[in-house]
Amino acid sequence: MAQARRAKPSLYPGAAITVYCILIALVFAWSLYGPKDRLTWFLESVPVLLGAPILALTYRRFPLTPLAYILVGLHACVLLVGGHYTYAEVPLFDWVRDHFHLARNDYDRVGHFMQGAVPAILAREVLLRNSVVKRGRWLFVLVLCVCMAISACYELVEWLSAVLLGQGADAFLGTQGDPWDTQWDMFMCLLGALSSQLFLGRWHDRQIKSLKAALR
Repeated sequence: MAQARRAKPSLYPGAAITVYCILIALVFAWSLYGPKDRLTWFLESVPVLLGAPILALTYRRFPLTPLAYILVGLHACVLLVGGHYTYAEVPLFDWVRDHFHLARNDYDRVGHFMQGAVPAILAREVLLRNSVVKRGRWLFVLVLCVCMAISACYELVEWLSAVLLGQGADAFLGTQGDPWDTQWDMFMCLLGALSSQLFLGRWHDRQIKSLKAALR
């Protein structure tokens, strides 16, 4: 407990934490106010509703790196925007679809890219800091496996929602008539997990090193 408190002044200034929490809370309040479909909002926002308390409860015992917290916040915003409009009707991506003459609103692709990119950093951090595996190819592979497992579980949740809710789950599924939507979702998750490790891995390593030093 005392060790975690010493990490706070050097890595997480009080003002930064306050601003971070306020920004996420504002996006959450906006998303909750008048969403297109309440059930869809709830289904899309479940990861935020579950994840926020977990991060708050583990902040003292197992604080994450700044990079991890930033990515989690961005992912939360992506989920909350999708929940407010539904993934198939986010206005900016309607404009992108019309401007570039695309077949569909591709905000869903962004969501699934983040579904790989953010868990990759979280899984990487947990595995490294708990000495489950050392840096190297096996870390890379294991993180990919974790992300793809999460993606597969999410697709099973979508399937179960379709079975239980029928057409009521159409907005949550966001397939937009694409028979390959599930495969695209998992492919985008794979790209996110690969990109996150390849482009953010060294930055993440430096932050883990700094965090470990602060926690000593």
